[in-house]
Amino acid sequence: MKRQLSLLVLILSVFLPSGHSGADAGYRLHEGDLIAISVWGEDKLKEETRVLPDGSISFPLAGRMNVKGMTTSQVESSIKGRLTKYIPDAQVTVMVASPEGNRVYVLGKVTKPGAVVMNTPMTVTQALSLAGGLDKFAKEERIKILRSTGEGQIQGFINYNDIMSGKDLRTNYDLQAGDTIVVP
Repeated sequence: MKRQLSLLVLILSVFLPSGHSGADAGYRLHEGDLIAISVWGEDKLKEETRVLPDGSISFPLAGRMNVKGMTTSQVESSIKGRLTKYIPDAQVTVMVASPEGNRVYVLGKVTKPGAVVMNTPMTVTQALSLAGGLDKFAKEERIKILRSTGEGQIQGFINYNDIMSGKDLRTNYDLQAGDTIVVP
């Protein structure tokens, strides 16, 4: 019983909104994102680069660095620090050119299963809509969401009928990159 309660608390803490603010706010980079990096006044230090599967990028003079989970401001600071010995007052700009690494996956009995790129914050029902909606054989009462955490993978269940009727919206979770929605 104690273990089940601990698991329930973990699931709720992972799936409920957390309300980040301050220095923690901002888009965090994921593997597959395309970023544009430039150094003001240095035409040879301007390029687009994709975050590799290991979470790293390479940039001239700065070398290889891990950027997974960082904001663009943090990447700017990191690159600026690495360029200091070559360009003392480098003005570095990093922008997300394409958030392609910010994906969720919709599997099973939907019209168009596959990856969905989240260009904006997205909920379960929005992702299901982008996947073309449920097909007529979907088991609405058994839809689940899988999420990886530091302790491994957890699952949450979605009460689709309650969401669609407006009766209970609590399981219309905010999605995070890497989430998988399974529609049996």
